[in-house]
Order: sequence, then C-alpha cells, then structure tokens
Amino acid sequence: MTVLQIEGVRKTYPGVVALDHVDLTLEPGKIHILAGENGAGKSTLIKTLTGLVVPDEGTVLIEGQDALHDRTLFEKVAYVPQELNLFGPMTVAENMFMPFNRSGFGHLTVSRGAMEKAAAELIERFGIHAKPGQLVNRISVPDQQLLQIARAACREEFKVLILDEPTSSLTANETEHLFRIIHRLRDEGCAIVFVSHKMEEIFALGDTVTVLRNGRSVGTYPMAEMTEGHLIRLMSGSSVSLEEKFQPRMAASETDVILSVKDMSGPGFSDASFVLRRGEILGFAGLVGAGRSELMQTIFGYLRATGGHAFLEGEEIPKGRTDRAVALGMVYLSEERKHHGIFPLLSVRENISLSVLDRMKCGGIISPARENEVVAETIRQFDVRTSSAGKKIAHLSGGNQQKAIIGRAMARRPRVLIFDEPTKGIDIGTKFQIYRIMQQLAEEGVGIILVSSEMTELQRCASRIITMYSGRITGSFDQATTDVNTLVGAIIGAPENRHVA
Repeated sequence: MTVLQIEGVRKTYPGVVALDHVDLTLEPGKIHILAGENGAGKSTLIKTLTGLVVPDEGTVLIEGQDALHDRTLFEKVAYVPQELNLFGPMTVAENMFMPFNRSGFGHLTVSRGAMEKAAAELIERFGIHAKPGQLVNRISVPDQQLLQIARAACREEFKVLILDEPTSSLTANETEHLFRIIHRLRDEGCAIVFVSHKMEEIFALGDTVTVLRNGRSVGTYPMAEMTEGHLIRLMSGSSVSLEEKFQPRMAASETDVILSVKDMSGPGFSDASFVLRRGEILGFAGLVGAGRSELMQTIFGYLRATGGHAFLEGEEIPKGRTDRAVALGMVYLSEERKHHGIFPLLSVRENISLSVLDRMKCGGIISPARENEVVAETIRQFDVRTSSAGKKIAHLSGGNQQKAIIGRAMARRPRVLIFDEPTKGIDIGTKFQIYRIMQQLAEEGVGIILVSSEMTELQRCASRIITMYSGRITGSFDQATTDVNTLVGAIIGAPENRHVA
C-alpha cells in the first residue's frame, strides 16, 4: 500500500533546475531516508511533499488522490523543520495545538484547562521535560525540538511525518530517545521521511533510501543492501574515499600563543582558562548546555564577562566589545547561521563584501569594480556554488551559505577564527571542503577554535581537544594520543577522566 507517491516531478527556478523528473514512493510503517548533498534538491522535494511548492510538471498522489487538485490532502503530511519554529512567549500547550481551529480548540472560546490536559498527555508520551503552562522560551532546545515533533504528530489526520535534521541540537541520549519515538510512530503505521547528513543515523533508522544528486533521483535502495561508501558515491558521484580527502592538522608550536584566556566567567560558564597557538586548530567538546558557545561569545564580546580576561597577542580584548574584538583580529562564526550569520534578504555579493566596505572606497564612494573583484575572488577561492553573485544568499544551500560566510570572515584577514558548529546541517562532501579550508587557514597562521558536537569531526581536525561539562573546563587532551572513551568521560563529567594538559 502506498500513502504518498510523486511521479515525474519537475520544478525550475530562474537559471536553476531544482527537481528534474523525480519519483518517490512512501509506504506506511516504513522509515524512508532522503539523502543528497546540499543543493541536491532535498528542500524543494520536501516543499513539494508538503504542498508549499507546486511543481511545473508531474503528479502528487496522497492515498491515491490527486493532491495538486485537492490541496486539503496535504494536511495528512506533517513537517518538522531543522530550525526551531515555535512561539517563544507562548506556552507549551498553546504551541502544541496551534492553529486552534485545526486541533479542536478553536471555538468561540478556548478552554485552557482542556488544552493543557491534552498537552500533558502528549508531553508524557514524547518525554518532553516541560509543563503545559510553561513558556516555550524557558524550556531547553532539545525539548523544543521534541515539542515540534509532538505538535506535528498530534494531528489525527496525519499519515506522513517529515523530519529534517531533527538531531542537530540533541545530545546522544536525547537522540536515542528521539529514535525510540520515531520507531513507535513507524510501528503505529506512520510513513516517515528522515533527512540527515549523519551516516550513523541514516543506517540506524532507515528501511529504504532515495538519493538525490543535482536535482535528479539517482535511485531508491533498501538500506540493508547499502554501505556507507556506496551511499557516499551515489550522493557525490565520486569514488574517492572521504578518509583520503583530509588529514588532521598537526600540533602547533607550544610557545607561539596567539590567544590567552584566563579565569573567565560569564553566563553559563565559570573559571575558564586556556591558550590557542598560532596555526593551531583547537577543538571544544561538550554536551548541549555545557557552556561552549557561551564561552566563545563572551570572549568575542557578544556576551558580557563577569570575571577574567582574554588577550589576543598580548593585548586585552575589552569585555562586551565585539567591535574591538574584530578590530584586534578576531572573527566568530555562530552555529545559528540563518539567525546570526547571513543577511537573507541581501545578495551573495552584499553578504560577502559588507565586512570590508572600508577597503572598497574610492573618494568616499564604494567602488563597484573593487567590490566585484573581491567578491569574485572569494566565490572562487571558497567554491561558493551560485548562479551569480547577485543571487539572494537565502536561495543558496546551507553549505554554500556557510562557505560564503567563511569567505566574508577571511576577507577581514583575521588572526583568530572561532567556528561554532560550522558543519551543522551540511552534507558530507561540503563538510570536508570546510575541513580543508580550516586546514589551509591554519597553515597560513590563523588560530582556529572549533566548537563541535561531532567527536569524529574534532578528531579529524583538531590537534588538541578541550572538554567542558556543566559550564567548566574538565580537560585538555592531545587528540593523537587520547581515545574516544576518555574524551566522552570528560564531557559527561566523569571525575576519573578529568585532565588538564
């Protein structure tokens, strides 16, 4: 039995073929993996499955009926986006059942008691650590992610659940909990589409996989017959092993310190001390909420330090002064690319050039020729895939947005570059492009801090790894001589694994 089927779907945008005669079949009680590199067409396909995009050609059948002519059929498809899409100042129950008229609470008045009672049942079912009347902006990011899934799954009419990178903000334990929920929904007969760039998740969950490349369907395969190498080749079109594409950065000189942090405290962390050496890639590992991002944002001046000091090549970085941090040669790239990284309404050209406008002036006026030269060189150097520099950056894939942001940062010629989850939501091929960029920058003498939740990423890239737990640094380890168990023990706060080198 088929719950959703698309045949010959084609969708074009000016200068781009987003989908080229794609077929897809979803069956109830199956977990279907949607795989492909950034820009392969996954987002457009998901928007087609949910009714947000109307294809130029092809058919969309939901339970055998034409959904393009009866758009109410798309109400059977629930979608959970990668980015959090909740109303922070409203309660958990209100977020759970909005819009109220579709969830049975949209009469002349809304019974808050009845709504919170219904929400309590779903909170318990999905294991959300929150109360129905609690404001969403007061609960943790993982619980917000589970709330989004519960909100999608509470509609009685839904038959298909689409999950786009649902574990990007979850710890290992929280991911296991989510997987149990997904398996339960599958066993109840739901057809699930799961999008992830994490190979271990794909192989742990999937029954079948459809691979997209350059807007075309490469094929649909049983996961039982698939290997990681085969899947990578299908996604990228390359037979080169990923392990051969990147070599970890060697340790830097111990005496050449470029950044020194001493006894720094701030929101979410305390008493942090470490050094970063010139040309070093220094990893930071820890669970969600360990204080890694808060520490980096405080060093950069985005958050205000309550104690301690940070020095860049001997000169103190003033507390709460991002402008001075940038002037001294520091750049911070946030993990929230869409909220704190790009300017979505501006073009690729504008997003790249705005950090160095002072170098493009000619008689007090921005020189278009100079701007075009800098932008073209950045696009070439960092392999930003775009049809033109005038294209809105919001229309690029996540990986190409990230490369454009890195290019913008490097146009400032920084001495210290902080990467906070730089490959979050990015495909495997682009991940390794970013790894190579980091290695190249380190070889040019840039000091790099890499904050990552992926242990394999830290092991591939960093020469040293600093671990954090509950707002405190618990260890500093030589990556080449430290096993994974020791690192994991330090990030979960096991006393016997704490070590500072």
